[in-house]
Amino acid sequence: MSTAVACRVLGRSVASTPFARCSRTQYLRLRAQNQAFRPVIRSFSASSRVWQKKYTQDHEWVELSDDGATGTIGISTYAAKALGDVVFVELPTVDLEVNQGDSIGAVESVKSASDIMTPVSGTIIEANNVLEEKPATINKSPEGEGWLAKIAVSDPSEVEKLMDGEGYRKFTEEADEH
Repeated sequence: MSTAVACRVLGRSVASTPFARCSRTQYLRLRAQNQAFRPVIRSFSASSRVWQKKYTQDHEWVELSDDGATGTIGISTYAAKALGDVVFVELPTVDLEVNQGDSIGAVESVKSASDIMTPVSGTIIEANNVLEEKPATINKSPEGEGWLAKIAVSDPSEVEKLMDGEGYRKFTEEADEH
């Protein structure tokens, strides 16, 4: 299709006179400015509750998937800083059934060793095996790449009883004061 024909066809389709007689450059510029020809951008949204991490008083966190059936477990940034350089991580085994508060592994650092407690009940479905080779990942990104395990949550209501980010921040500030 020639440029002149394209301009006329486009001009008729949007009933806009600026497109009736234009060069290809003008046509492209006008098309980019016209709302009718901008691609539709669809965004996915989720409630803030779904994407919000919840924290325990033992400094573990859990973040549920959008369906609420699985959760990712890790230790908080506060805990990672308190531990110091992590040198060894004992990860939970897959298919391990746990109750809220059960020990699922341990983190050892140059300063100390700490048990990892599960914030929710369920069955462990995956462990972050990267941590076996690179335990320092916990120090670099404790609430990101340094996650410890994924769990099939058996009781999603347990998550509601945990602290949100703001509540956890206040909890750690109070702990620092004492």
